[in-house]
Amino acid sequence: MDRTAVRRNRPDAAASRAGPWGAAVAGFSATLVGLGLARFAYTPLLPAIVDAHWFDASLAAYLGAANLGGYLAGALGGRAMAGAVSARAALRGMMVLATVAFVACAWPLSFAWFLVWRLLAGVAGGVLMVLAAPAVLPLFPPARRGLVGGIVFMGVGVGVAASGTLVPLLLGHGLRATWLGLGGLSALLTAAAWNGWPRTQAAAPVHAARPAPSTPLRALYLEYALNAVGWVPHMIFLVDFVARGLRQGVAVGAEYWVLFGIGATVGPVLAGALADRTGFGRALRIAFVLEACGVAVPAVGAGTVWLAASSVVVGAFVTGTVPLVLGRIHEILAHHPSRHGAAWRTATVAFALFQAVAAYGMSYAFSASGGGYRALFVVGAGSIVLALLIDLAASARGPQEASRAAVVAPSRQEPSR
Repeated sequence: MDRTAVRRNRPDAAASRAGPWGAAVAGFSATLVGLGLARFAYTPLLPAIVDAHWFDASLAAYLGAANLGGYLAGALGGRAMAGAVSARAALRGMMVLATVAFVACAWPLSFAWFLVWRLLAGVAGGVLMVLAAPAVLPLFPPARRGLVGGIVFMGVGVGVAASGTLVPLLLGHGLRATWLGLGGLSALLTAAAWNGWPRTQAAAPVHAARPAPSTPLRALYLEYALNAVGWVPHMIFLVDFVARGLRQGVAVGAEYWVLFGIGATVGPVLAGALADRTGFGRALRIAFVLEACGVAVPAVGAGTVWLAASSVVVGAFVTGTVPLVLGRIHEILAHHPSRHGAAWRTATVAFALFQAVAAYGMSYAFSASGGGYRALFVVGAGSIVLALLIDLAASARGPQEASRAAVVAPSRQEPSR
């Protein structure tokens, strides 16, 4: 047999030049740049942008929402981009785009200029989130993919913690220097990941079967989307709430953002351990209860210790809910493994859509109320409580659907006896 043909049929034929673990580092770097920095570094920067009179508070909040809108566009278009070129080229290009966006934001030439670059940074983050893990995980045996997936998505939490640590230090040199410093860090991570991506050709479009329209699955889509709404107050307004709402300053606000990042770093591991003990459905309900309490803390005016706990808990589930929802999809579609991918894409799009709409809506409400922070956290907590109620109702109805299906199935087989 031709040796070239043998090499093409080997599972690792598309492995990266740096090896599988080099690809894992590339995936970690991609989520760190695309979400940990390109999205979440804006939260501790928001009060500084307002104080420096680059933009007023309402416009600055809309800029944060623009990033989430870009993320939705990137998540929707990521697969098409990989199909047009290759996953490797798309991943490299989006890391470069995120880096350029940091540098461009160092010069606030106009609101439109800044809006476009925040939007493009969101697009880069959405594409990186959709493509990074699928490009890396096939290089590893199934027994190690859980660990590797945790490493890849840990980049989000590390980026959050890093932004909360670096931004206050860089702000001592000025706001422009801060954006350029983040751009420099992004450039270093892009260089570190450059040769780590697997060599792949442009992917052919995949037409996956649609998931079965069961009540638990439809409910899960809505729960995940409502969960995204619940996170928006912390993701966009937490640091600004502490810095300007509580009048404690940017440095103190950034400390809470570091706690948020620490939670986001360990969240996937802790959520997975919980699911191993209780099952994904029950673990998701426990997560909803803890999240709702965490999001509500700033609204009730609790003290420093409770606000710190809120930052950690919400941060943990921003990343920890992702594997819980994915695992729950696998539970619901346990007998239909070919439908897992289509169901996960639907859930991801629902999440991104509701998050973007909530970000714009809350930015408008914040502006219209003249800076009413607490109402935002009330809405966020309420959306997660609603997700919990929907899950409980769907769980109660699910067995009834299964019983009806069991009754109908034998009746359809009766004529063959």
